[in-house]
Amino acid sequence: MTPATLLFGSNMGDRRAYIDAALAMISEALGSAPVKQTPVIETAALGFEGPDFLNMAAVFPCSLSPEELLALCKRTEAVLGRTDPPEYAPDGTRIYHSRTIDIDILYYGNLVLDSPALTLPHPQTRTRPFVAELLSAL
Repeated sequence: MTPATLLFGSNMGDRRAYIDAALAMISEALGSAPVKQTPVIETAALGFEGPDFLNMAAVFPCSLSPEELLALCKRTEAVLGRTDPPEYAPDGTRIYHSRTIDIDILYYGNLVLDSPALTLPHPQTRTRPFVAELLSAL
């Protein structure tokens, strides 16, 4: 089993309910509750104007490949109502929007990966202060 660190965020509707539902769905699919998780914190939207987010991180024992875990995260987001496809500005930067749930893979053990579909560790681990704050709580 590889420890997979996931970041959960929501800034639409009942934010806490979306995070709780995503945690439950990921736990069920992986066959294990998180071995560690952070408190939920509130943060301002970064990169766009929108309501504040609730965010938390959790570490799960994982037997899926990183790509399979990414697919699980994307399916979970879709079931919980996330419909926005990735959107990019003409300069190639990502355009962000409000969302019911966002699930990012921050770490997959010590794996370093840079593919078109997945970058590990997640680039936000170095660029978003709230991510460092959450990781320090694990």
